Formats: sequence, C-alpha cells, structure tokens
Amino acid sequence: MTLRVPAIAVLAFALSWWAACYLVGRDPRRPAALRAAGGLIAYALGVALWSVAPEHSATQVLLCVPALFWAGAAISLLPSAVPERRYLDRGWVVLSGAFLVMLVLLPPAGRLVVVAPLAGGLVLLWRFRDQVRPPVLTAALAVAAALYAAALAGLLLPLDLSLSGLLVAAAGLDLVMLGFLIAVAEALDVGERLRPDLIRAVTAALVATVLVGGPIAVTVLEVDDEPVLVGLQFALLAVVMTATGLAGPVRRGLDLLAFRGDERLRQERSVLWSLSEALPRHRLRRRLLVTGRDDFLRFARQALDNYGDLGRLMRSPLTDLPSVHRRGTSHAARAVELRALLARKVGELRPAGPFETTDEWRHWTALRFRVELGLDPYARKPSSDGLDPDDRRALEWLRRQVPPGTLRRWQEEATVLVAARLWDELAVSRARGVAPTRNT
Repeated sequence: MTLRVPAIAVLAFALSWWAACYLVGRDPRRPAALRAAGGLIAYALGVALWSVAPEHSATQVLLCVPALFWAGAAISLLPSAVPERRYLDRGWVVLSGAFLVMLVLLPPAGRLVVVAPLAGGLVLLWRFRDQVRPPVLTAALAVAAALYAAALAGLLLPLDLSLSGLLVAAAGLDLVMLGFLIAVAEALDVGERLRPDLIRAVTAALVATVLVGGPIAVTVLEVDDEPVLVGLQFALLAVVMTATGLAGPVRRGLDLLAFRGDERLRQERSVLWSLSEALPRHRLRRRLLVTGRDDFLRFARQALDNYGDLGRLMRSPLTDLPSVHRRGTSHAARAVELRALLARKVGELRPAGPFETTDEWRHWTALRFRVELGLDPYARKPSSDGLDPDDRRALEWLRRQVPPGTLRRWQEEATVLVAARLWDELAVSRARGVAPTRNT
C-alpha cells in the first residue's frame, strides 16, 4: 500500500462520516437528510473496507449502497402535495431491499444495476422540478448523480484504469455534494440560514481531520498488513468525527451524565446550547417582512409542529413577527413569546360556551391535544393528569368517536386557519409601515 491510498481513504472517510453526522444533527426528523446521511455512512464504511480489501465484494456493495439512499432522498424532496408521495416512500423501501439482495448476488459489472432506482428517483424529481426549491436543485442533483455513476462504473467495470483511489475519492465528493444540496433545500424549507452554521461546522471538521486524521493516516500506512488495527484506526476517526458533527447532542449527553442529579442545571444549559445553535441559523429579521404568503404559511405550520420544542422555535423565522419581536429581548425570550402567540391563536379557534362534541369544535380540539398539550388521544394509556373537565370530555370523544385519519385532517385544517391569521397580522403590520430592521 502506498502513501497515496491511505491518505485518500482517511480524508474521504473523515469528511463523509462528518457530513452524515452534520445532516442528522441539523434536523433528525427530515427524511431527505436522514437518507443522504445513510448514503454517506455506507460510503464511509466502504472506504474503510476498501483501504484493506479493495477487490472484496463487500467493499463494492457498500460503495453501491449510497445510490439506493440517494434515490430515497430524491423522493423525499418531492413536494408534499404530490398524491403518490406516501406510496413512493413505501415503494422505495421495498425496492431498496430487493436491489440490496441483487447487489450481493450479482458480479461486479452487474452491480451497476443500482443506478436504476437512482435514475428513477431523479426522473420523478425532474417531473415536479417547478415546485422544488431552490430551482437549480434538480439539475445539480442530476449532475452529481451522473458523476457518481461514472465513478462507480470505473470501479466496477474491468477497465484497469489504475485510478481506483481517485475514483473512490470522486464518488465521495459527489456524495458530499449531495449532502450539501440536501442541506440547502432543507434550510430553505424551514426558513433558516445555512452559510454561518456550515462555515463553523466545516471549520471544526477540517481541524479535526488535520489533527486526528493526519496521525491516523500515518498509522494506517505503517500497519497496512494488520486489518484489525486499520479498522480500529477508522473506528477512532469515526468517534472523533461523530463528536464533531453531532456536537450539540453530544454535549447534551455529557450533561445528562455529569449532572444527572441536577435537572434544573441541565435544563438551563440545554437552553443555552439551543440558543448557541439557533443564532447562526436564524435569518435576518428583514427577510420575514418580505416573505411570500406560501413560504410564510409553511413557516407557521412548522412552528405549530415545533410548539413543544423551544430550541426549534428559537430558529423559527416567526420569532421576528412584530408582535413577538417587540416583547422579546432575546432569541430565547422570543421563542417563549412565539409559543404564547401560537397558544393564543389556538385559543381563538375555541367556540364560545361549554364544550360540545360537534363539528364546530373540531379545529380547536385537534390543535388543543395534538399541538398545545402534545397528547396522542389514541395512545394505550393517554395521560389525563391536569386536564380540566372539558379536556377530559374532548379526549374521550376523540378516542371513541373520531378516527385517527379524521383527526389528522382536522389538525391540518386548523393549522391552515392559524397560519392564515398570523399572515393577516403580518400584513397589517406591513400596512402600518413596520421598519424592516436587522436582528439585535
């Protein structure tokens, strides 16, 4: 093994593993980010195995698996309004399992069949490209996919190019580019800034790669005939890059261990960590005042979905609503004020008089339990502690007479109503000439 191979392997492994952790750390609830991260992890494992067994079938399978995850990420980027979206997600899971079996059984050249689901996902995304943001996302994904497929073909076909290291690195670069494009799309969808947070994260990743990856590359060179030791070196690098990419969750986990007997201290530190993560991701206030109706309504729906998570509310563009910004002197205070504003808007949906099990109560009831209280009426033992008599009656009504699908529809309808009222308030503020100032 020459010096060139372990250097490429260590660098590719470190950056791809870190990129996967960064995507998960930004928002672990986003399917596109999770699938892109899965592809990066599979590639990183393939690189680690490639460094000791370049021609092994398991190496080739792991380097092909990212194409399956990439196809799933493309499907996740489809607009939510696409009626077949849920069936496409299920179909992707089934087809991925089938193609994974094929990857194991087929010879090297036959493993290029993995490009088929990737092409299918991109074709679907291209069909709805006018609804995908940013507009260039679909074309950029297609270019990166074509380059990845070309690198994969060079590795699997019997061409004897003697450039396997460069081809593996090229495939990794394409996958990291996929992760970047996913991060851009997700940031636009939730109304967050990406650049400041990404610069900080990339800086940390490069420092960790130089300080830890350099010595590991030298060690791998010296013990290239000891696969177990090489594997341990990559495992150590994975731990370091995980701590770098998932810095927030790692810090919270350490707090849980170190301060397990002091819940108040853990909560206060958690708020501070959430604030430090929110600051580089929060958009400038002037951006909210020029936001279009469709984007604003989406931000409002997301704020309701994150009602119980102050950390996510700190990053919401709605913390810059004039009524929220005037009362909150800090990002944390604005998140609390935004939650109070959402609670007031939910309360406005409550009809006058005592509770009744009629349709006019459906919108308030849906948001009251699913958003404000965070309760699942269909849980085996839903907690009713602290509920007033009206809430208890409503809970029993939902459990016995309202199907889950109906409640989800009511929640969606009620969310649209609340979002529309918030939009109307913003329109009034614009009409009064609220100045679009910067964040404080």
